[in-house]
Amino acid sequence: MTTAYDVPAEKLIASIAEELKKNDAIKPPEWSNLVKTGVHRERSPGEPDWWYTRVAAVLRKVYIYGPIGTEKLAAQFGGSVDKGSKPSHAWTGSRSIVRLSLQQLESSGLIMIQKKNGRVISAQGQKMLDNTSHAIFKELTKEQPILAKYNK
Repeated sequence: MTTAYDVPAEKLIASIAEELKKNDAIKPPEWSNLVKTGVHRERSPGEPDWWYTRVAAVLRKVYIYGPIGTEKLAAQFGGSVDKGSKPSHAWTGSRSIVRLSLQQLESSGLIMIQKKNGRVISAQGQKMLDNTSHAIFKELTKEQPILAKYNK
C-alpha cells in the first residue's frame, strides 16, 4: 500500500488541501488574512487559500511524526530570523495557527488526542492520506513508468 512517505510532500499537501476545502469543520478564522505565520516572516501569506494548505501540512506532519504536540509542530513551521549583523537564530512558527488547525482536525475526526503524548492520526485520517497518496502515486507512475516496479 502506498503511504505518505512514498509521494512528494508538495503534491500530497495540495491534494489534501483540496479535500479539506470540502470539509465543513475546516474553515479559516476571520483573522487569517491579517496574521503572519511566525516571527520569522515579514508579511502575511499571499495565497488566498493558505489556511487549507497549512492544515493539510499539519495533518501530514501528525501522520509522519505523531504523537506530536503544538510546541514541536510550531518548531517544524518555524524559520530563522534575520538579526542584521548578528547571527541568525531559529524561531518557532505561530502556535495559535497550529493549535487552531489541530482543533479543527480533531473536530473533523482526522486526528485524535493521545493522553500525555500529543496528537496522533485517526483511522479516518490515515485512510484519507493513504488513498490520496495512492492516487498521486498512480499519476506519477503514468508519467514515469520506471517507478511502477518499486510499488510491488
